[in-house]
Amino acid sequence: MRIVSMRRRISVGWDWKSEVSQSQSQRGIVTSCRAVVLPRFGGPEVLEVRPNVEVPDLKPNEVLVRARAVSVNPLDTRMRSGYGRSIFEPLLPLILGRDISGEVAALGASVRSLIVGQEVFGALHPTAIRGTYADYAILSEDELAPKPVAVTHVEASAIPFAALTAWRAIKSTARISEGQRLLVIGGGGAVGFAAIQLSVAAGCHVTTTCGSQSIDRLLAAGAEQAVDYTAEDLELAIKGNFDAVLDTIGVPETERVGINLLKRGGHYMTLQGEAASLTDRYGLAVGLPLATAVLLKKQIQYRCSHGIEYCWTFMRADSEGLDEIRNLTEAGKLKIPVEKTFPIVQVREAHEAKDKRHIHGKIVLELD
Repeated sequence: MRIVSMRRRISVGWDWKSEVSQSQSQRGIVTSCRAVVLPRFGGPEVLEVRPNVEVPDLKPNEVLVRARAVSVNPLDTRMRSGYGRSIFEPLLPLILGRDISGEVAALGASVRSLIVGQEVFGALHPTAIRGTYADYAILSEDELAPKPVAVTHVEASAIPFAALTAWRAIKSTARISEGQRLLVIGGGGAVGFAAIQLSVAAGCHVTTTCGSQSIDRLLAAGAEQAVDYTAEDLELAIKGNFDAVLDTIGVPETERVGINLLKRGGHYMTLQGEAASLTDRYGLAVGLPLATAVLLKKQIQYRCSHGIEYCWTFMRADSEGLDEIRNLTEAGKLKIPVEKTFPIVQVREAHEAKDKRHIHGKIVLELD
């Protein structure tokens, strides 16, 4: 990693922000850094830790973040295996990773809400090419917020991508409000668990499905009912109808159950949209229009047959959502538990553990 001598400059009162603002490139302190690179699709063995990967110049709205911890999301392992191939293959090599917690190292010219040296956390959009598995990552200003002081970098890095995915569904799409009923199918995962906590904080009544090992944790988080899908018939065990259903599993059976448990005017939201799979199968030119047609057909079908709204949902940057997520984390009302950490140089081992389901909870990569 090529880096300006920080220790010497700090000793003489170096003004980071002043120097960065004067830099024509806005690259700030770093021109290259260590990063985990995906040169081709495959198993964990294809991941390479490279010592000198170029750090691009900052655009006016971008922030250079010195990473302290980055979490491993299901999207990371799926992308590594070839999910989204039609979009990402022409752009290889990629840097994986969406979540990050660290410190601001440099600022683009138009950034006003953050300062150099500030601790921040945030998440990149699912289609970002240069991810966060690196000593230095680049995010836009609206993808970052001050890190909650009540949690560590490791704990903070596990939160944004999952919580913003849940936020997009239940707040931006379903617009849940106090007193409404929400069903989370698959509450044991990070997105489902975040959705439960966000909904409880909003004053909603939450029912969830999960494996037996997650029941106590989800009830402790505020769910009023947690149904073990491995031991119970969901349609018999779950009573009443719901204003919104978030389906994190997204198979035909959970879709059928979720749709049938909705009130008229309710929202069914699934994380398992078919856009990426159809474009991978047929290419962008055919797959994307086909995915749009599939979604439109289902929306019309369920609106006519059940009077409900149907949508595919995914994470996107939302500064308002990230601010609320930060506030709830500070208040102890939102937490995504981390089950195991690995140093960044053991990224292959981390992905292998996730692939083989040796670790069911959240995995975080630490950077020294």
